[in-house]
Amino acid sequence: MTATAPEVGEAAPAAAPRRTGRRGVMGSAGLYTAVGVAALLFLVPFYVLVRNALSTDPEITGEEWAFFPTDIQWGNVTEPFDDPTVDFGRALWNSLVVGVLHTAGTLLVCSLAGYGLARIPYRHADKVFYAVLFTLMVPTAVTFVPGFVLVSSLGWIDSYRGLIIPGLFSGFTCFLFRQYFLGFPKELEEAARVDGLNHWGAYWRVVVPNSLNFFAAIATITFINGWNSFLWPLVIGQDPSAWTVQVALSSYMTNQTVNYHLIFMATALSLLPLLLVFLFLQRWLVQGIARTGIKG
Repeated sequence: MTATAPEVGEAAPAAAPRRTGRRGVMGSAGLYTAVGVAALLFLVPFYVLVRNALSTDPEITGEEWAFFPTDIQWGNVTEPFDDPTVDFGRALWNSLVVGVLHTAGTLLVCSLAGYGLARIPYRHADKVFYAVLFTLMVPTAVTFVPGFVLVSSLGWIDSYRGLIIPGLFSGFTCFLFRQYFLGFPKELEEAARVDGLNHWGAYWRVVVPNSLNFFAAIATITFINGWNSFLWPLVIGQDPSAWTVQVALSSYMTNQTVNYHLIFMATALSLLPLLLVFLFLQRWLVQGIARTGIKG
């Protein structure tokens, strides 16, 4: 017998409820357990950092380990700012200025370069793009000494210009912007051209406002890299007034003494700006990385 279609007005048979088997439940439980364990492992360094920052040196170096200090040393919070040998507040300010200006300059320079390589027709565009990719294969150690000689000849030692300008262009960031702009809808730019906008107008009024997620993701990564930079600020910032926070942290360890609780507290304080930036831009960071097409 052949099945007959339900008559008009007759309700269709309800679909059978989808059941989740024991394997599915066990798989979900195993996945959440693995994620939870991984999260705890990632949080262990932060726990150790906070625990040692609020402890005394004997509690840090002692043989017996306490989960948390019995007598919390809240005075350690202000100790980095009271240290007469290192102006930690000035170092934080220098890192903030360098990080913000370096991020803004990198976004402007690399986004313009990436947009030009992706959208502006030019017979040698591919050659320029390959030259940019070639810079990724050059080790940093090769360009470090020539860069220092150039900055020194310009008189930019112990200045924001020497800390920021040499690192504004990044071949990898330019590559990311080019790949992103290649997938950007051309219809929006064509509509802007109909309205009389040139390449700069289309970039500034159409492309940038519709790419804020990607810009925020690149800004987050660039700011974190600039904040954590150590070797270049160490060489350029020779005067203590030009030290960044990473250079200031290294000054707490000498051949004679090591102030453990001061190092841990200063490190914890230096991580707060990065934590705030990441928490504020986390959603845009994930969306922007997803749009690049990069998969780990």
